[in-house]
Amino acid sequence: MTIRLSPEQAEALETVASVEQRPISDVIRAAISEHIEVRRHDPSFRAGLEERINRARRLLDRQQG
Repeated sequence: MTIRLSPEQAEALETVASVEQRPISDVIRAAISEHIEVRRHDPSFRAGLEERINRARRLLDRQQG
């Protein structure tokens, strides 16, 4: 997986990693995990997820029927 950052984002990320004395990859993984966890509890995100699941079920039902 490749992530493209603006120069400003890259500099900020390097600064955070440096201050926390952690590898950049660890900081990125932690940020992604936090983002996913926040989304899991977001009612709007959950509603969108449910809609996509239901849409996929309808598609599968049409394929089988």
